[in-house]
Amino acid sequence: MPAPSRPAAAQPAAAGPQIQLIPASAQGALDAADEAVDLLLDTGRAPGEILVLTTGDPHPWAAHELSFGETSYWAQHDARDDVFYAAADADRAGSRPVVVVAVNGGEDDAVTRALPAAMARAGALLIVCGDPQRVNALISAGV
Repeated sequence: MPAPSRPAAAQPAAAGPQIQLIPASAQGALDAADEAVDLLLDTGRAPGEILVLTTGDPHPWAAHELSFGETSYWAQHDARDDVFYAAADADRAGSRPVVVVAVNGGEDDAVTRALPAAMARAGALLIVCGDPQRVNALISAGV
């Protein structure tokens, strides 16, 4: 007689990404995001695994690339072979294992919407660069 089979182990609920907050002023959020990206790359993350979102002015890379047109800009996103920079409200930006958000301005309601959207895009890690008091207040308001 075969041994009774064990019940399947319960699968843990899907956990969201790990979240890190890097304190930075709105003026320093882009620099903090760039430093986070450099550290991620230095520690072995592939460039195509990283998406950087901004809540205020666009990242200079995004502004430069958009000067060549939307088609070229989004083709780089779709190729997924380099770090991609976009506005936090860019619906077309897809998921990546790591999402870095620079809270470099923007209206509170836009930032409140951007943070959960960024979390949904982050597979393993969400890094938020911004004023901790503002970020925490907006996360609490968005819940």
